[in-house]
Amino acid sequence: MKTVNKTSLIIVALTLGLGWAIRGSFGHEWGASWAGAMGAFALVVASGNKNWFRNAPVLAALGAIGWAVGGMSSYGIVIGYCRGTDFVNVLYGYAMLVVIGGIYGFIGGGFLGLGLESTERKRPNWLNIISYMVAGGVLSWGFLIYQLEWFMTPPRSELWAAAFGACIALAWYMWNEGYHKSFRIAIFSALGAGFGFAFGNFIQFLGSASGVDYNWWNVMEFILGLLGGLGMAYAVYTSKWEEEVSFSKKSNYFGLIFLFIVVPIVNFNQSFTTENFLKLSEFQNYFSSADFVNLQIGIGWVIMIAFSILSIDIWKRFNKNREKQNFVTTLFVANSLYYILFLIVINGLMYHGFGLGNSNTLYLPLLVMIFILNYTNKGEKIKFVTNIKTTEIMKNWKLVLSVLLLSLIIIAFISINIHGELSGSQLRFK
Repeated sequence: MKTVNKTSLIIVALTLGLGWAIRGSFGHEWGASWAGAMGAFALVVASGNKNWFRNAPVLAALGAIGWAVGGMSSYGIVIGYCRGTDFVNVLYGYAMLVVIGGIYGFIGGGFLGLGLESTERKRPNWLNIISYMVAGGVLSWGFLIYQLEWFMTPPRSELWAAAFGACIALAWYMWNEGYHKSFRIAIFSALGAGFGFAFGNFIQFLGSASGVDYNWWNVMEFILGLLGGLGMAYAVYTSKWEEEVSFSKKSNYFGLIFLFIVVPIVNFNQSFTTENFLKLSEFQNYFSSADFVNLQIGIGWVIMIAFSILSIDIWKRFNKNREKQNFVTTLFVANSLYYILFLIVINGLMYHGFGLGNSNTLYLPLLVMIFILNYTNKGEKIKFVTNIKTTEIMKNWKLVLSVLLLSLIIIAFISINIHGELSGSQLRFK
């Protein structure tokens, strides 16, 4: 049995971590969708699989949609539970972060897995999948919230219950229809993102308690993406892929349009707001407030138009010569850079400055490091190391859950003993 190419795992983990950290400035489903696209793109590029390269836009789009679904879950108050001094409330907070992060990862990994299992011989029925997930979400939300009144984040939105129901429906479909690789990827992604959310928040707690002035919230988000990406990549790279992914050229162009036009436009509409730029205008003396707002919005439009044209041109060039895999790598880097430039504009970093005390300063250097790692990665095509049996997926679930629970207990115990109650703390149970 060969070992997994560790560099490829690191590339995917760092990329989804970077995307999730950037997502902190955008939020909700559409910010998460861009992060998910980056992680899926990285997985394809780091694999060296020529067939996956030829279907990169569709696979990245599925990753984007899957990781976005959990974005409907509210978690601000849940993090507040972890900042208190009562053991039960703190443990509850960490446990619920595992649930929320697990929802992100399960659907994100599951959708990508289904994309990788889409072959000429067998294809997922996406109409059925979406129908099951919507029905499962509505039923779960109605039953858990309105019947059992299992409120996770009162008085905030309880749509986590709908996302949870969608997970159950997706799991049922994958298992019954024989998409066991996809199910395994979903499980590993969920474990990585779930524990990553809880552990990332623990690091945020330690950072806040230390008194060091830094964006520790951003560190938490990075760790969620980092471990979620690691779990997803490990599951993919340790599965046996015997058949080639099969999507049409038209599907890939739709995926490209979704990634480089639809997702950015929605994020643009949500983030490039007059209110945001009026606040930023206070940090500069070159333009009037109105001119500054128009300038920033104009820069956003220029970025969108430029990257939209660039992405289509790159993909056309790749289709003319599919041996030139560097075109797909360029597309992946462009998609990530696109997101970073959006962040620079909406946060006004060119006016605030790029000091080391600002976590956003690290994004461009991190992208450069990811590019260098991929360029120097000698693994070429991933040597997929094993073939997954159905029983392997579930046989260790008791051990995994026990270790996870023990980890949360230790984290909660440390949290309540290392420092007093922090600002923003909340009580779920009195």
